[in-house]
Amino acid sequence: MRCLHSGANDVGSAQAFRVSDSGEPIDHATSKAALRSRLLAARRQLTDRERATAAAAVQATLHQVLAALPPPARGGLTVTAYAPFGAEPGGADLPDVLLAALADQPAGGRLLLPVLRPDLDLSWARYEGQLAAGHRGMREPVGPRLGRGAVAEADLVLVPAVAVDQRGVRLGRGGGSYDRALARVPAGVPVLALLHDGELLAEVPAEPHDARVTGAVTPASGLVRTATGGSDPIAC
Repeated sequence: MRCLHSGANDVGSAQAFRVSDSGEPIDHATSKAALRSRLLAARRQLTDRERATAAAAVQATLHQVLAALPPPARGGLTVTAYAPFGAEPGGADLPDVLLAALADQPAGGRLLLPVLRPDLDLSWARYEGQLAAGHRGMREPVGPRLGRGAVAEADLVLVPAVAVDQRGVRLGRGGGSYDRALARVPAGVPVLALLHDGELLAEVPAEPHDARVTGAVTPASGLVRTATGGSDPIAC
């Protein structure tokens, strides 16, 4: 499995976000919004073929990540992921790909997907092959809701992101759902963001509430560890 560490030369250059052109501190929320808008616009320019090729590469790395995880003492793996929509990395079939990969594990496993609550926090439900339309365009599992704390049982957490930097700072879509969810993940559990090429940056503007990820998966680079990911158990 390709496994790079933050600071490797594949990490793209990013603009400096700490000060404005005038030298005065700028509002990080504003700079995050501008960066988010630019990167999402670039995603929309990807052709169907480019999206499919990128998704296949990300999925191949995730197969290797699952194989590299040590088996939990309690039995099968628990993985939390999401159902990509539009141009999100991973491909629309990501839940089914992960479900099949977990079925191939020696002790099996379960896949939990998020359910968006009215307060924009995330509950979770087990995915067993069926999705339904949910809030804000999300596709959600139809099984019983397991509550917000279910993410704390995960052995691997996969999250969407618009960008990630070398420190592990994650840029999402601005709703704060994953910042709250990731605060419930125990230390030492690998948290990986799925990205397109060009979305792994030298620096992303950060605010105090921003949760960090231990790594990212990109089509060209495979698994890239961030500075936050020194203690996760993925062997590479």
